[in-house]
Amino acid sequence: MIAYVNGILSEVTTGSVVVESGGIGYEILTYSDVIRRLPSLGSEVKIITYMEVKEDDIRLFGFLSSYEKTLFKQLISVNGVGPKGALSILDELGTDNLAAAIMSNDYKTISKANGIGPKTAQKVILELRDKISLEGSIFEGTSGDAQSEDSSSSISEAAEALCSLGYSNTAALKAIRKVEGAEEMTVEQLIVSALKFI
Repeated sequence: MIAYVNGILSEVTTGSVVVESGGIGYEILTYSDVIRRLPSLGSEVKIITYMEVKEDDIRLFGFLSSYEKTLFKQLISVNGVGPKGALSILDELGTDNLAAAIMSNDYKTISKANGIGPKTAQKVILELRDKISLEGSIFEGTSGDAQSEDSSSSISEAAEALCSLGYSNTAALKAIRKVEGAEEMTVEQLIVSALKFI
């Protein structure tokens, strides 16, 4: 299996890149957020890859972080979501918005992705909500200790309160995520602080 390709970025299209390494040009399928963060053509780049092997085809899918690759693999583990659908979801939402949508049961946002209907979006939430995390944020998977559970509970309660004020689940979680020290705040403090970011 090809874990990553390290080489010169030689071509970029809407949904793929070509990286030249060892005299070979590797075509790697990806999505818009990855393409936006790439260096200029001719620069050295390292693309973390997932290789799909079929009887009549071998394809590489590329990411700039292990977290993105993990999220992609979690998406394709959902029945009805193939690699193309997973890229479509990531293209529409990006990693953070997708994680927030899953954690807040916001299937309508996920179903905006091309080729993903409401039923498939609900499957994504059902199968991934216990696995998902927002890397480097207060939503990152907890170790299960009492403090983590308390902070997770406060975050959920604050998000529900913001939703009752008319904000979407995704918008509420994104706002809470921007609050510094959120895991140590009370529900009331979280709500007041999060409102500044909506």
